[in-house]
Amino acid sequence: MSEYTAKDYKKGQPRWCPGCGDHFFLASLHKAMAEIGVAPHNVAVISGIGCSSRLPHYMATYGMNTIHGRAAAIATGCKVSNPNLSVWQVSGDGDGLAIGGNHFIHANRRNIDLKMILLNNRIYGLTKGQYSPTSPRGFVSKSSPYGTVEDPFRPAELCFGARGHFFARAVATDAEGTVNILKAAHAHKGAAVCEILQNCVIFNDGTHEAVYTKEGRAKNAIYLKHGEKMVFGENNEFGLVQEGFGVKVVTIGQDGYTMDDVLVHDAHCEDNTLQLKLAMMEYPVALGVIRDVEAPTYDDAVNAQIEEVKAAKKYHNFAELLETNDTWEVK
Repeated sequence: MSEYTAKDYKKGQPRWCPGCGDHFFLASLHKAMAEIGVAPHNVAVISGIGCSSRLPHYMATYGMNTIHGRAAAIATGCKVSNPNLSVWQVSGDGDGLAIGGNHFIHANRRNIDLKMILLNNRIYGLTKGQYSPTSPRGFVSKSSPYGTVEDPFRPAELCFGARGHFFARAVATDAEGTVNILKAAHAHKGAAVCEILQNCVIFNDGTHEAVYTKEGRAKNAIYLKHGEKMVFGENNEFGLVQEGFGVKVVTIGQDGYTMDDVLVHDAHCEDNTLQLKLAMMEYPVALGVIRDVEAPTYDDAVNAQIEEVKAAKKYHNFAELLETNDTWEVK
């Protein structure tokens, strides 16, 4: 049992708008940290710029509020230089996928052991309501008064396309679901992306309304658990079955479909075809750990390479390097 409580990770007075999803997520992160049990002095929380990027100020751990879009770059250096730290990167959809999109892709491709939290409210909140890379086509905002003419990024698709090995999703108002995926992300060795669906109560309220309440999630979401049948609904009356190369929703016990036809979730399958289809569904919205596959990590590989090269050299520090080569004295 952990010797820590959520209070051990709390710091300061959060300054977000009342009702902001950041409040819900912060409380879940404190609780998850306590259940994980990593000492606060062994944790670093790194953020970029934005409303959500204020979060390190409210963590009694090491932390750094960096510059716009560079959270993954700073977090990478933090992890590679100190592999024993548990490093958590916190970004919004603008900070993480617009100016920070390149870093997001390569952190996943390299499989750096970072816990990458993406707080997705489909808007720029701190800069007062511009559309973001996850805003839907046609979205009306201060920077798109006639509606956007762009298609959005879908974080799961971007993560999978970058050969990501871990992707999970939760709703900010669902404390249990959020804590569960944060604990799973910590247990995963490698880049672990957690998409948190949340509303911006000022500039984009209701963007995730279909799943923002417990009742909504019962009707419109499916909680995926590795090794278990993919069923959902208020009475688990619906299931996901294979149809061609895709999946479809059926009512169990109708049209000839039985529980035997319902697919079993395999988060550990290296082939991500089905996992991606699940992550991309609009109904039901897939929550929980969607992909969790082991693979070599960049930080382990680069540190192992350093040790291997050092062992093969005649010198191991600068002083020994000077003594290894020809020397002379200037009088």
